[in-house]
Amino acid sequence: MYEVSLLSIATAVPENIIEQSKVESLAADVFPDLFKRYPVMIDIFRNSGIERRHTVRPLEWYLQPRDWSDRSKVFHEDGLALFERVAKEAIARANIEPAEIDCVVTICSSGVATPTLEARAAKNLGLRDDVRRVPVFGLGCAGGVSGLSLAARLASVAADTTVLVVVLELCSLAFRVDRGTKEDAVASALFADGAAAIILRANADTGLAQMRGSAEHMWPDTTNVMGWIFDPVGFGVVLSRSVPIFIERRFPPVAKKLLAAVGLKNEDIGRYICHPGGGKVVDAVEMALKLKRGSLDHERDVLREFGNMSAPTVLFALERVLRAPRKGMLALSALGPGFTASLLAIDPAHA
Repeated sequence: MYEVSLLSIATAVPENIIEQSKVESLAADVFPDLFKRYPVMIDIFRNSGIERRHTVRPLEWYLQPRDWSDRSKVFHEDGLALFERVAKEAIARANIEPAEIDCVVTICSSGVATPTLEARAAKNLGLRDDVRRVPVFGLGCAGGVSGLSLAARLASVAADTTVLVVVLELCSLAFRVDRGTKEDAVASALFADGAAAIILRANADTGLAQMRGSAEHMWPDTTNVMGWIFDPVGFGVVLSRSVPIFIERRFPPVAKKLLAAVGLKNEDIGRYICHPGGGKVVDAVEMALKLKRGSLDHERDVLREFGNMSAPTVLFALERVLRAPRKGMLALSALGPGFTASLLAIDPAHA
C-alpha cells in the first residue's frame, strides 16, 4: 500500500441564493396546518445557524407542485453542470491533465442517473476511455468523509494512481410542499445544494496533506434516524429530532474507538473538522468531543453561508482549514444514515 496525498480541493455552489429570512416569512403559508398546530416550530429557521443558501432553482420553483420527473430532469441537467464545474476546478488546482486520472469516485444521495454523472461528464472533462468509475449512493451526510476514505483506499493500491473524488448533493430537490410534515419543515430550514471535488494521488512528491487512515461505526437498529423515503413525487426526508441528543450521548465512546482504529488518541488531534448538520448539531458535536464552545468556527461559517448541503458540507470546512495556519493532525468526521459515524485522519504537515 502506498501513501496517498491530497493534491487539491475545490468547492462550488449554484448561483441562486435563498435568504433564510425569506423562507421563514413564507413558512406559515407553505405549511399552514403544521405551523398552526405547532407555532413554536417557526424557531427552526432562527436556530438553524443559517443565513442564506444556494439552490439550483429559484425559490419560486420549489413552491409549485413537482413530481419525480421534474426533479430528475433538474438533477440530470444542473447536477451535471455543477459536477463538471467543480471537477474542472479541482483538476486545474492540482496542476494535472485530465488524462492522468485513473479513477473517478462519485458520491451522491440526492439524485439518480444511469449512466451516472461521471460517465455523462467524461467527455467534457477529457477523461480517458479506460478510467475506472465508482459511483456511490446512499451515504447521506456521512458521504463526504466515507467517500473520501474509500477513494484514498482505492488510490493506495498502486504507485502514481490518481483519483478524482466528486461529492455532489442537490438536497433542495427533496423540498416537499405536498406532505406538510415536521420533517419537511425542517428540511426547508436546513438543506441546500453544493459540490466538492478532490484530487488524490498515491506516492506523490507534493500535496496539501497526507491521508492517514479511516474508520466507521454503525449503530444497530438505527436505520430510522435519517434517510429518504421514495414515492412518485420524489425523495421525502426521514430525520429524527433526537439527532443532537443522540450525538451527545452516544458519539463520545465511538469517537474514541474510531481514533484508536487509526492509531490515534484525542490529544494527537490538532483540530476536528465536523459536518455541520445544523446549529444544534454543531453544539452537540462540540459537547460530545469535549471541545471548547466555538471551536468549530469554520463549520459554523460554512453553515451560515451555505446551509446543510449534506455530504459536501464537511469538505467546504476542510478547504478552509487547509488554507489556515497548520494545527497538526486533522480528524475529519461526519454522521449519516445507517446511523453511521465516519472518521478520516489527515496530516497536513507534509504539505
